[in-house]
Amino acid sequence: MDSTREVDVVVIGAGQAGLSAAYHLRRSGFEPERDFVVLDRSPAPGGAWQFRWPSLTYGKVHGMHSLPGMELTDADPARPSSEVVGEYFAGYERAFGLRVRRPVHVRAVRNAEEDGDGTGRQLLVETDAGVWSTRALINATGTWDRPFWPRYPGRETFRGRQLHTAGYKGPEELAGLRVVVVGGGASGTQHLLEIAPYAAATTWVTRRPPVFREGPFDEGAGRAAVALVEERVRQGLPPRSVVSVTGLPLNGAIRQGLRDGTLDRLPMFDRITPDGVAWEDGRHVDADVILWATGFRAALGHLAPLRLREPGGGIRVEGTRAVADPRIHLVGYGPSASTIGANRAGRAAVRDIRRLLREPSPSFAAA
Repeated sequence: MDSTREVDVVVIGAGQAGLSAAYHLRRSGFEPERDFVVLDRSPAPGGAWQFRWPSLTYGKVHGMHSLPGMELTDADPARPSSEVVGEYFAGYERAFGLRVRRPVHVRAVRNAEEDGDGTGRQLLVETDAGVWSTRALINATGTWDRPFWPRYPGRETFRGRQLHTAGYKGPEELAGLRVVVVGGGASGTQHLLEIAPYAAATTWVTRRPPVFREGPFDEGAGRAAVALVEERVRQGLPPRSVVSVTGLPLNGAIRQGLRDGTLDRLPMFDRITPDGVAWEDGRHVDADVILWATGFRAALGHLAPLRLREPGGGIRVEGTRAVADPRIHLVGYGPSASTIGANRAGRAAVRDIRRLLREPSPSFAAA
């Protein structure tokens, strides 16, 4: 393993948020490899997009904002979004010379050994490709690596197949099967509308009644939604998705699904049986597959040595800075977990880091 390399900033993750941050670092005069390094666990450019199911074409993607400095134009709406975005991100990395290192798995981030005056001023980023010492860290690891699987009684007894959105490959693999889709977000409705023409039967269950949004989603509504998510993060609570507070847009496909019964929703079942799902009132639905469209959680396990989590289970953040350690910036987390939010967060993080690096090194007791 190489000896420890020193840089001013380490960026972990090369999705929308990480590339935005890297772009703003370059614009601010930081040189790749000399002043900062971008580490990405994925095998190729594209962030989490490269793992999306092939039937999610670019034309079905809502609210994809271009990265700063280079527009995504003339994309074929019929092509898989994984291909379109993967090629766009690869071209972006080349255009700005970001020199992303991949695949690199970050195992842990911790304080360096204490200096003689009792303070730990550097962070050590430990990976399977070596160790980097840095004065600031931009964490842009997203959520794709942490699919959320709720626990329900009887789950281990189910004789059919259980899969998560993260492992969904498209509707063809579910042809002729009875499918229960769990989850009231955008992925759940997309899966249902795709699967219904192929499956023998579909059933939709959610914990809360879905909220469908009428009319345009203007800038004011967007700011209000982001503010609700931001408040949770400010309190140190695990972030909710922006869509959880905006509701689902009533587009043509959703309206048709409501009319033809595909989006008839049942409350969450109480237990899983060997051949389906059941409710306390005696109702039972037979199933060959349970598809958990239950979202993801922030992939932050590598930050555990820094002890940033609050009693509420989240990391308290002001802007993009972790309140417990302002050397750490979280982008693509909570209110910035959208493509436009990630762009803005990358810029904000770099602005704060420039200020941090101009000031005397802060003192943080080693964890």
